[in-house]
Amino acid sequence: MVLLNCDIGESFGAWTMGLDAEIMAHIDCANIACGFHAGDPGTMRKTVALALENQVRIGAHPAYPDLQGFGRRSMALAPQEVIDLLHYQIGALAGICRAQGGEVEYVKPHGALYNDMMGNATLLRAVFQAVASYGGVRLMLLGRADNSVAQALSDEFGVPLWFEAFSDRAYDGAGNLVARSLPGAVHHEPERIVAQALDLAQGKPLIASDGSALQLQVDTLCVHGDNAASVAAVRRIRHALDELKTA
Repeated sequence: MVLLNCDIGESFGAWTMGLDAEIMAHIDCANIACGFHAGDPGTMRKTVALALENQVRIGAHPAYPDLQGFGRRSMALAPQEVIDLLHYQIGALAGICRAQGGEVEYVKPHGALYNDMMGNATLLRAVFQAVASYGGVRLMLLGRADNSVAQALSDEFGVPLWFEAFSDRAYDGAGNLVARSLPGAVHHEPERIVAQALDLAQGKPLIASDGSALQLQVDTLCVHGDNAASVAAVRRIRHALDELKTA
C-alpha cells in the first residue's frame, strides 16, 4: 500500500502556513517541521496533537537552520554539524511527542538538505548515521532510478527506508527532481497531479523531462495542502488510492 505524506506544521508565531486541519484527515504520514526552517514549539505541539487525533504517523522534518529562506538554501556544513542539527531537531519533536503519548516513526529531511544529501554521498552517510541513533526509525528519501547507494547504507546502518515520489513534480531521467527554477518543474493542474499520483501508485513509468521512461520504487507519495486546490487534489488522490485497495 502506498502511503500519503505531507509537509506540515510549518506555521511560525503569528504567521500561518498551510491548511493543516483540512489536510490531516486525508494523509497517512505527517512530516512535522522542527523549528529550523519553520514551526515553533507551540506549532509542533498542536500539530502532534492533530496527528494523534487523526491516527496519522508522525515524522520529523528537519532542515538547515534557515528560517528566512525556508530551508531551501544550501549550507556548507561538516558531516558532524549535520548530525548535530538532526539530533537537535529530531530530539525536540520526540520530546513533544512523548509528552502527548506519541512517537517519531520516521525522518524526512526538508528542502535543500533533502536535495543536497541525494547528491552528496558524505552528507547522505551523515544523515543515515544520525537516524540510526533512533533504533527502528525510518528514513524517507527520494526514490530514484537507481537506489543502490541508499540501500547499501540502509543495510550498513540498519535504517529502514521509505522511498518517496512526488505527484506534483517533474523528474529528470535519473529520477532526480527538476529544479524549481526551471519551467515545468512543478505541476499545478489538479488533473495532472492526480493522474501522476495514480501512475506512481500503480508502478507505471513516468515520462521524464528528457522524454525517457522512468520507473520508480514508491512506498509513499508526497502531497501538499497549502491551498484549497491542493486539499481538493489530495482528497481525490486519497479516494483513488482507497479504490485501488478495494479493486
